[in-house]
Amino acid sequence: MNLASFNSASDSAALDVLRPCVDITRWATEIIRARPFTSREELLSFAEQAAHPWTEEEIDGALAHHPRIGEKAAGSSTEADMSRKEQSGVAQSAEVQDRLRSGNQAYEEKFDRVFLIRAAGRSAEEILSQLEKRLRNSPDEEIAVVAGQLREIAILRLEGVIEA
Repeated sequence: MNLASFNSASDSAALDVLRPCVDITRWATEIIRARPFTSREELLSFAEQAAHPWTEEEIDGALAHHPRIGEKAAGSSTEADMSRKEQSGVAQSAEVQDRLRSGNQAYEEKFDRVFLIRAAGRSAEEILSQLEKRLRNSPDEEIAVVAGQLREIAILRLEGVIEA
């Protein structure tokens, strides 16, 4: 969608564009209310700060739509398609799968949520390294990291849906 179309779209249609980026209604609503944007860069800059900070409840709700790292998103939704593309660079060797599986399990046991990282542009080794590092975080430290990663993913997705 181009910026002019996004600016002139109904609130409902704009929400349909934004929700797959990150399913946080307060974020999407702030962006929708701030329209029109004069440039794609202005939209992206605004989106980086919209509804900041997100609450833990908002983060957990958004995480419900994210598969575990190393697992393919199920379904045919826009969000599932985005997730599959973002994780396409994660190597799928048996060793990597085993390490991701055990790391995901340890993370979920410690933090009671799925491990989330912006996978786009990262190698499996980098993701595994970050997973191991983040397992040393306290719950308060980790929720801040998760919020940052979720916001990075949202902005990358928004860049992908709003044409330059």
